[in-house]
Amino acid sequence: MEESRNFNELQELLANKQYTKLRQHLTEMNDADIAAWIEEIEEEEMLKVFRILPKDLAADVFSYLDVDIQQKIITSMSEKEAAGIIDNLMADDAADLMEEMPANIVKKILANASPETRRDINHLLRYPEDSAGSIMTVEYVDLKESSTVSEAIERIRRVGVDSETINVCYVLDAGRHLKGTVALRYLLLSDDFEVIGDIMHENVIALNTMMDQEEVARQFKKYDFTTMPVVDNENRLVGIITVDDIVDIMEEETTEDMEKMAAIVPSDKPYMKTTVWETYKKRIPWLLLLMVSATFTGAIISSFEDALSVCAVLVAYIPMLMDTGGNAGGQASVTVIRGLSLGEIDYSDVPGVLWKEIRVAVFCGLTLAAANFVKLLVFDQVTVWVALTVCLTLVAAVMMAMLIGCLLPVGAKRLGFDPAVMASPFITTIVDALSLLVYFRVATIVLGL
Repeated sequence: MEESRNFNELQELLANKQYTKLRQHLTEMNDADIAAWIEEIEEEEMLKVFRILPKDLAADVFSYLDVDIQQKIITSMSEKEAAGIIDNLMADDAADLMEEMPANIVKKILANASPETRRDINHLLRYPEDSAGSIMTVEYVDLKESSTVSEAIERIRRVGVDSETINVCYVLDAGRHLKGTVALRYLLLSDDFEVIGDIMHENVIALNTMMDQEEVARQFKKYDFTTMPVVDNENRLVGIITVDDIVDIMEEETTEDMEKMAAIVPSDKPYMKTTVWETYKKRIPWLLLLMVSATFTGAIISSFEDALSVCAVLVAYIPMLMDTGGNAGGQASVTVIRGLSLGEIDYSDVPGVLWKEIRVAVFCGLTLAAANFVKLLVFDQVTVWVALTVCLTLVAAVMMAMLIGCLLPVGAKRLGFDPAVMASPFITTIVDALSLLVYFRVATIVLGL
């Protein structure tokens, strides 16, 4: 409610053209709150607001805006104004924006940007997408081993305002090789004459520029850091990654895994900003594949038409068997995929995973079979032999589903694919076909069809 009242007040000041008062109000607000308000106002008013804001504040607010809004604002500005915004952005945010914009606009903006900005953006854009190098920032504080604490603090005062963070400083030698780190609090607590090389922390955990962003997120989680250095193959410091970037990566990777697990080609756009045609293109490939693969189920049923005509009651339990097997496989696959994603399961753990899933499958299968056996005899009033056929198949289907559900994701990762691809829809199709084969084979043996 308070936020809504503030937004209404800002809207009123903008409508009444009280720009001086509006500027004062905005400078007292949090950057993220200003961005949230800007995303609610009309497009033509956005540019007015950005011209009202001080340059540094405008750049900070700009970094919180949705990419589509950023593009609208940049393309509405003059090339000089746009370059001013880009110059004041952190290099990683600027590089992300440049990747999303048309090449002709990027060329004009960079032509008016400062040489340092052009250099930093081009440096970041040369790394593969989704690598540590592509998400790092080159704005950090570096110190010399031979510097004293007083010299280091003086350098922080000089360059820290343009750095992503000053909480941790990085100690380099003459060849820019990473030698250690020193936290700002240690500098403040140390004597002015102490040498950085004597107080720095030498056991530095660094990321490689080519490391995948998902692995980068795992490293942050493992070590519980708020910032980590990024080095090249020769251990030269080229940038840093901060935890705010990791939050975005984790959201992106989780969304991508969810889409793959639902048999949807991943999209980098929010749902409401994706057109019907784009959504169609993302969904139809897997739907076609799953539809074609499901024809095997129909072929299996057709091949046992004679048996079904003799004991037609068997048809009634086909959906239950297929759904139960698919659900069991989906549970196992989601658990294993999540374990693989978090690094909790490795290839050496496969025997243990299999043994665990076998035991779980036996318990689940027997419980479901017992409950179903009572239901078949009491409510459906089928013969004991039909009930036995259905329940034996149920146990077998659950066991097969859970084993397939845990093996396919591991196999996919081993072959270099994303384990999320082998999620519920794909596993359900396989389990359906196998369950039917087992069902009719058991029926043939038990009922003598």
